[in-house]
Amino acid sequence: MLTRETLGTAQRIVVKVGTSTLTHGTGKLNYLRIEKLVRDLSDLVNQGKEIVLVSSGAVGAGMDRLGLTEKPRTIPEKQAAAAVGQGILMHTYEKFFAEYGQIVAQVLLTREDSVNRKRYANSRNTLLTLLRMGVIPVINENDAVAVDELKIGDNDTLSAIVASIIDADLLIILSDVDGVYTENPQKNFQAQLITEIRDITPEIESLSGEPGSLRGTGGMYTKIQAGKIAINSGTVMVIASGAKDGLIRDILQGAQVGTIFLPKENRLHFRKRWLAFGSRIYGAVTIDKGCERALLEDGSSLLAAGITAVEGCFKQGNTIRIKTLAGREIARGLANYSAEDTKKVMGRHTSEITYILGSKPYDEVIHRDNMVLLI
Repeated sequence: MLTRETLGTAQRIVVKVGTSTLTHGTGKLNYLRIEKLVRDLSDLVNQGKEIVLVSSGAVGAGMDRLGLTEKPRTIPEKQAAAAVGQGILMHTYEKFFAEYGQIVAQVLLTREDSVNRKRYANSRNTLLTLLRMGVIPVINENDAVAVDELKIGDNDTLSAIVASIIDADLLIILSDVDGVYTENPQKNFQAQLITEIRDITPEIESLSGEPGSLRGTGGMYTKIQAGKIAINSGTVMVIASGAKDGLIRDILQGAQVGTIFLPKENRLHFRKRWLAFGSRIYGAVTIDKGCERALLEDGSSLLAAGITAVEGCFKQGNTIRIKTLAGREIARGLANYSAEDTKKVMGRHTSEITYILGSKPYDEVIHRDNMVLLI
């Protein structure tokens, strides 16, 4: 497993760059910074590494071309800006990468490409084929049509899903912050940078703070959620400031920069990764301490007796979260019962399900084969 000192051995690397890193305060593209990013990534490819770039900035580039001074407020306006800006952004990347002898390919993904398991697998095959051909995929959400994606505005999560899909060794998120802090450093100068995170606890998630900047859309919350995906997929993740020249080189040389998220030793199986991070989440159940121990220590299935609360309007076959009484998400899985039926049988013994519902198609609310533990 990679450590900070051995990051230079990472072979397959995903780099995510945010809007605030790609643009000036005026909103216009920062060509100097883009050129330096392209040069660093091209040099890594020349070293024999496989590079995937997940890039924000389409909406920002479109805003500039359309003469907009504020981020569009409505979904159609955002989509219009993205439609204009995507071509501008890709043309810029293609021009700069060509100067360093690299071939790039535009790949637009939507949430449906991860929700649908077949499309999830197809995305993997396409990206791995491009990498084998020596091409640098430049990935963005398909903002011009993906309404749900624009509501989320979350290329941080997208980059982590991409890293999971292709079994990346390392995910680097270049942001407008130096990493994860104990408090908001813009409000408290005493805030301390957390250099290493091994487990994303409720305390870590509480450090998320507010959403992103005027032109960017992702905040620290989305980055920590990306970290949750990465560490459970066996990928090391580093969050660092994209404003510093040569930062990617420093990270790969083991420099103490940013916040590093170290993964679990066991990488989730491909199907389990899709189940945990590719599929849409429709709801959640809260379980008692005895049930929590059974799941984490014994690898048991989730039975109705251990459920204390139900959230959402999920149906049979939907993916839901499993949370502890303290509110920590410890697992995800495919529900065998709808939210309505789960509420009726929660806290009851399995033998009572037939009496309550009139039938008992399953003993378990979630079978362990369709469950992914996240801690």
